[in-house]
Order: sequence, then structure tokens, then C-alpha cells
Amino acid sequence: MKNSIQAIVALVLAAAASGLHAATPEEEAKQLEAELAALPPQEKRFYELGDAAKEAFKKGKFIEARKLALELEQLTPHFKGNWNYGNAVQDVNLVLGRLALRAGDLDKAKEHLLAAGRSPGSPQMNSFGPNMSLAQDLLKNGEKVTVLEYFKLCRVFWKLEEGRLDQWTKEVEAGKIPEFGGNLVY
Repeated sequence: MKNSIQAIVALVLAAAASGLHAATPEEEAKQLEAELAALPPQEKRFYELGDAAKEAFKKGKFIEARKLALELEQLTPHFKGNWNYGNAVQDVNLVLGRLALRAGDLDKAKEHLLAAGRSPGSPQMNSFGPNMSLAQDLLKNGEKVTVLEYFKLCRVFWKLEEGRLDQWTKEVEAGKIPEFGGNLVY
């Protein structure tokens, strides 16, 4: 149910970004719920897997997190024109990168962070920004160079960052780990 609600919220954001909206928020929510229910199973799964993989990782269910991330990785190429494509690219790489770091493979974790930064963005990432959980994990392991490169990559799509990337860059260069706030959740 939680993933369905998150998918509905994502659909609302995508609709708002495209300029589509119903007469009232209630009508819009009902319409989007109906659209979500009518999705083909593969597309519905595509919308749900990113959050499911991140949630499994957060709960310490690492085998499940890997399985879900790999399933999303297999689905993602089929949805290149989809508004959620950039989210999927980010989510796959964040989960697999955090798992690699947990397994002691720093180089693989760094590769995944940069791959996440190469996401084309999405309505959510373009406004609220990318997830910084893997960047934070790498900073805790002393890896500044790759995180600074990730910040540069994020500038391509994150248009509403309001100076956060500049501030975080200064903090990282000064040897600090920024307070990423909500960007640890998205």
C-alpha cells in the first residue's frame, strides 16, 4: 500500500510538472489512482521497485534489496522515455553502491555513485534533488573526490538546488560531512 501511495504521489508530481491537473485535488487523486490501477503489471512494478529496494536496504534486508535493485535494473531499459526513468537509474545505483560498500568494494561503490549522478533526472530529482545516502556513506569512508564529482553531475539535472550543491561542496572540501536532510530520503 505504501509503495502504491508513493507511486500515486510520483504520478501527481509528474502530472503537475507537465501542466496537467484536474479541477480539484480530490478529483486529481482519484484519477491518478485509477490510472495506477490500470497500469500493466510490468510498468506498475517499475514504479514500485526503487522505493522497495531502498526500504529493504534500510531495514537490513540486504539480499532482498539486491534482488529488487537487480530486477529494477533489468526493467529500466524498457522505460527510457518514462518520467520515472531517472529515478530508476538513481535508485538502482544507490542500492547496489551501498551494498558494494557494505561488502568492502569501495571502487564498485564509487562507480555506482557516478552512475547515479549520470541519471537524466526526473520531475522529482529536478526539483527536490537526488538521494545523497551513498554519497554520505562514501564520505564516512573518506572518499571526497568521487562525491565532489557526483555533485558536479547532479548540477546537470537539479535546477532547483538553491545553492545546496555549492554549500555541500565547500563543506566536503573542508573535510566535513554535510547535513543532507531530506536528500537522504528521496
